[in-house]
Amino acid sequence: MKLRLTDAAKALGTSLDSEKIINRVSIDSRDVDENTLFFAIKGERFDGHDFVKDVAEKGVGAVVCHKSVDCSSPVIYVKDTKDALLQLAAYYKSTFKDLTLIALTGSVGKTTTKEMVACVMEQSGETLKTEGNFNNEIGMPRTLFRLTESTKNAVIEMGMDGFGQISALTRCAKPDCAIITNIGVSHIEILGSREGILKAKLEMLEGLSKGASIFLNGDNDLLSTVKNDDYNIVFFGIENKNCDILAEDIKEIGLSTEFVAVKGDIRQKITIPTVGIHNVYDALSAFAVGLHYNIPPEKIAEGLRNYAPSGMRQRIREAGGITVIEDCYNASPDSQKAGLNSLCKIAKQRKIAVLGDMLELGDYSEEAHRTVGEYAAECNIDMLYAYGKESEYMADSAKKSGMDKVFAYTDKTELTDALLSEIKNGDTLLFKASRGMRLEEVFEKIYEQWDVE
Repeated sequence: MKLRLTDAAKALGTSLDSEKIINRVSIDSRDVDENTLFFAIKGERFDGHDFVKDVAEKGVGAVVCHKSVDCSSPVIYVKDTKDALLQLAAYYKSTFKDLTLIALTGSVGKTTTKEMVACVMEQSGETLKTEGNFNNEIGMPRTLFRLTESTKNAVIEMGMDGFGQISALTRCAKPDCAIITNIGVSHIEILGSREGILKAKLEMLEGLSKGASIFLNGDNDLLSTVKNDDYNIVFFGIENKNCDILAEDIKEIGLSTEFVAVKGDIRQKITIPTVGIHNVYDALSAFAVGLHYNIPPEKIAEGLRNYAPSGMRQRIREAGGITVIEDCYNASPDSQKAGLNSLCKIAKQRKIAVLGDMLELGDYSEEAHRTVGEYAAECNIDMLYAYGKESEYMADSAKKSGMDKVFAYTDKTELTDALLSEIKNGDTLLFKASRGMRLEEVFEKIYEQWDVE
């Protein structure tokens, strides 16, 4: 980035007489230099204002504070540094007049959709995308500060766990179009109901210009009901034949999925290097966005072929004669069921599911875990290992639904030892839980025992 301090101060509603050029923004006092603008963010455990003296001694370019500080470096005072971070990011983004920015949110599938959309938009030029979990009021602005003159497109993921957060993010980013992948039950503890979740996700519209396009999953019971004449609503789906864009002739072949994307007279064969019907929805939304920006269908297909799962999202590994599906980034009832479906599609011999707690479900938690347990039994999973206190409900319902080999653990070491003594050549294992459960520690320990890198 390249930003004059005087312009940064003006964007934040104040003044600073300095022509110094800032080329980076940081909230980490350990990561600053003379060209850094340091934001003193007050978090749950640390207050950046306590480290202002440290960054000044390192010769930081300037600091942004909402408390009075004794600092030898230039200081820009604001009402709230978190709000100011969004405010400055909004200004910086506004300087890129020819940028196409696509925003997306949803209960599940955000990151996969983001990756697939980025693969498609790369076909038209350099594309910036959200990295990791930088999808909140701190992470998203830092993503926008990575924009450069060569960036043609940006694909920005927006997360939330309460009302008002998507509103703040979308008003900052001002997307040209948006995607909502689905409405599930993630964060229902805070938002009260799926209808509340829908309301929170639709805050995305607040940052869109009137007439802009928003792409919605037409197979989702709540999203399919959305109507708003101020925006161009485009529905994508599989089951709902009234959708504007459809996926037909879906086939899962090995570890890939093929389908035909259809819009009017356009019929394009798509192959994605992953399995599961949930991934078809994500690819279909990317196809819809690609068409919207006049990318030829065959180039969209080429982009989607380049997709690769990121982080711990349905990454498939062959280790020690065992197939392992690593999917420990997040979990909800819908994504757990999707994971079980993938396990059934991939497995050639025994199907073993290692499922952990789904967090932030509040009063719905017991019902949600029981639903997954019942579904595991319906899928004829050979063995279910449930990890966590809430997952005991999952195990109980799986047993009551007829599953014989169901085991529940609250200790990772015991779970790991049990798996090591049971699994054998030819098995396929699914590991899936909410991120906070850190279920990856189990398969990492197994890899260590097998001497797998």
